[in-house]
This record gives sequence, C-alpha cells and structure tokens, in this order.
Amino acid sequence: MINLNWDQIEKDYNEIIEKLSDASLNQKQRAELQKKASQYLELLNAHKDILKIQKELNGLKKMLQNETDEDMQQLYYEELEEKQKNLDHLEFELEDLLYPSDKRNKRSVFLEIRAGAGGQEAALFVSDLFKMYHNYALSKNWNVSIVDSHSTDIGGYKELVLHIKGKNVFKYLKFESGVHRVQRVPRTETSGRIHTSTVTVAVLPEAKEVDVDINPQDLRIDTYRASGAGGQHVNRTDSAVRITHIPTGIVVACQDERSQIKNKSKAMKILASRLLEMEREKREAQISEQRKQQVGMGQRAEKIRTYNFPQNRITDHRINLTLKKLDLIMEGDLNALIIPLLEWENEVRREQGSLFLK
Repeated sequence: MINLNWDQIEKDYNEIIEKLSDASLNQKQRAELQKKASQYLELLNAHKDILKIQKELNGLKKMLQNETDEDMQQLYYEELEEKQKNLDHLEFELEDLLYPSDKRNKRSVFLEIRAGAGGQEAALFVSDLFKMYHNYALSKNWNVSIVDSHSTDIGGYKELVLHIKGKNVFKYLKFESGVHRVQRVPRTETSGRIHTSTVTVAVLPEAKEVDVDINPQDLRIDTYRASGAGGQHVNRTDSAVRITHIPTGIVVACQDERSQIKNKSKAMKILASRLLEMEREKREAQISEQRKQQVGMGQRAEKIRTYNFPQNRITDHRINLTLKKLDLIMEGDLNALIIPLLEWENEVRREQGSLFLK
C-alpha cells in the first residue's frame, strides 16, 4: 500500500476550497482551482473507500477464525476473495490518481503534416500519412476534416492541416509528433534506387477558451478565395481566412468551410492551439534532460519513426520497436505502435513520481 500523508492532503484540499470563495478570481484561475480541488477530492474519496473495505476484510477474517462450520467457512472464504478483488481494484485506481495521465488526453486535435527533405517524394508521403491517419480515425469513430492544404501536381501535399474531433484523440495521436522518415523507391524513380525522405508531423491538442488569452489587436486578418474543390463557390467568394499573430509571427489559414465566419472561427482555434503548444514547449525547455525524454513531449525535430517499404518494416526509435507489418499500418492499423507507446508512457510517469507522495 502506498504511504501518503492523508492529513496534509485533506488540509491542502480545504485550502483550495477556501481559495475558491475568493470573488476576485478570474475565469482561468477559478477553472484551475476547481480542477485541482476535484483531483484532491477524488484522491480522498478513494482513500475513504479503501479504508472501508479494509475494515470489512478485517472483520471477515475475525469471523472466519471463530467459525467452525465448514459450509460457513467456505462462504467466508468466497466473500474474502471478492472483497480482496475490490480492494485490489481500488488500490489500482488510487495509483492511477497519484500518477495522472496527460490532462490533455481527452481533447480533439489539429494534426499538421508537412513535407520535409525529399521534394515530390516527401509530398507524396504526406498524402500517404493522411490516408493512414484518416483510416485510423474512422476505426475510432472520430471525425476528420481538412482545414488547410497545399497540394502538388502529382497528387501529394506540401502541407496538410487536419481537424480530428472525437473522444481521447490526443491520447492516441500525441505520439505522432516528430520527424517521420520514409525509405522507398519513389514513383518517379526509373532506376529502382531507394530514396530517403522526411515528413514532419505536429499534433496540437485543441485549446479551450480559458487556456489562451489572445488580444484582438495582435491579429492581422486577411481573406482570400479558397482553392481546390468547391465549384463556383471557390471562385466567386473570398471565404478563406488567414490570421497572423503579430507578436509571434504565427500564421494560420482555413478554407474548408463555405462560410468566412466559420473559417475565421476554426483558424482562431488553430492559432490558440499553436500558442498553447508554444507555451508548453517553453516550459518543457526549462526542465531536466531526464524529463525531456518523456513520451508525449512531441519534439518536432526528433526522428521518431522510420518506414522502410522494401522490407515492409517500420521502426519506432523511441521504444526500439520494429514491426514487419508496414503494409497493414499504412492502412490504419496504428494500434500496433500506439499501444506499446501508451504502456511506455505509463512506466515513465510512475518513475517521475507523484505530487501527492511525501
């Protein structure tokens, strides 16, 4: 059983509740305190439930010691076994509360795929990754929409921005952030030589209104005619929106909606998500080298995966996992990679300890 200073935890919880009564708190401060209070209350309730079932177990053991009837003893044994299972489950839940997973796990995401080294071949691989993520999203009942894209004349994309909406999207896709290296014979290669290209993926959890405060005076908003599919509407209406955040130089664009208002709203969400990610990266830069190795950091310059088509092999370099099923993974069978990464993340967060442990 994990040893905790429960008196201190209850004291900290009461202090948080007292702070919540302060009328001068802004929306963001109140939301953060309410979330923290909820975490402490969950922990205290879990401890209360564990104490209750431990008391019941001790009572059953005493009754068993004093019981001479074999049939009654058997009933006590069965009840003891059931109570012990309940206790094990409660202690598992307590451990999960002590080492909480990423608070952004439940969020939808903006997934950005950009061609790196390799020219047209890299752009074609952007298209392949798009199909892979799209198929995986369908298997999870997520909704996928293209927010912005820059296509090439042979069917690839220089850049592709997707909005993937659903439950726990960030939890399963956060490991995709980084450099993806592809080794294969390009379609345009006549001599059969294997080329190496790269594609960069960024997975941004969708920001909430309380996460980022954007000053409207810091924005330059331009409208233009959308390109691509859409018929006459594309050619006649300036529905596409480009927003520049002047202090940081971040530029976002959206052209997937027919309405300029809707495109502006979605572009603002992307901007908020990028600003939130920028702030997170600043915080992560200040921590120790050991913590920088955590799964889910999503350092974009890091080569995370190699796709070797001639050998039907895919390797995730973070956990040294190699699978000979690249064809299936490119069709959307990503769980073969994601589940081991989730397990690794769980190990890492337990190694880093808990804020509640004294």
